[in-house]
Amino acid sequence: MSDPEGPIQSDRSADAVVTTATWVRRGAVAAISIPALILTAAFVGYAGLARESGLSLTETLMMVAFIWALPSTVLLTGAISSGMGLLPAAIAVALASVRLMPMTMSLMPVIKEPGKTRTWQLLLVSHFVAVTAWVHAMKHLPELPRPARLPFFLGFGIALTSFVFCMTGIAYFLVERLPDFVAGTLVLLTPVYFLCSLWGAARLSADRVSLIAGLVCGPIFFVLTPGLDLLWAGLVGGSIAYAVTRVARRGLA
Repeated sequence: MSDPEGPIQSDRSADAVVTTATWVRRGAVAAISIPALILTAAFVGYAGLARESGLSLTETLMMVAFIWALPSTVLLTGAISSGMGLLPAAIAVALASVRLMPMTMSLMPVIKEPGKTRTWQLLLVSHFVAVTAWVHAMKHLPELPRPARLPFFLGFGIALTSFVFCMTGIAYFLVERLPDFVAGTLVLLTPVYFLCSLWGAARLSADRVSLIAGLVCGPIFFVLTPGLDLLWAGLVGGSIAYAVTRVARRGLA
């Protein structure tokens, strides 16, 4: 596999004259990476879930293309298979997708070129904001010249989404040959990768304290408040992390 940092670090002296199309191409090349393969494997597992739930190939691919974030896609698939009404399903997916709002809000100022980037361009690239793309962008985009960031991220997002889209379609027909255990394991690869990526990308001690607090609170609230475990784990774990880091900073002051 190619090194995702390769297209970013090469030709530094020529950055000023590189065209937008070239930056889009570099972003697409950067999408060929281990994280992309892990994400693709998770969507292979999702293809099996979608088929078992009775979704057609068209419905499965449209959910991948328009929802994109895997947890929300899995949630909607479960809602459909359980016979949940349209409104409750929509609310559940919206709540699951709220987690992407802070990521989008933190990424857009990094991508935006003041005075030149249009609102519709930011809306376009925001569709590709999910954990894989966000982690990669926050780690590598600050190294690029400001005019290169939006086309690079656009190329990265389009290439990643297109590859996953095609592989999900292929897996829809082939996944029935996989044991159920293997298909389920592939889905679990994504949260494991997300956790490792977020830990590696954390630049502040507060970020890592938050991850640890969430890992501790998650199982506790899964037992105490099934169905609301993620909400309470986030609220309580985040509050604990905030309090711990505040106390630590005062101690160092």
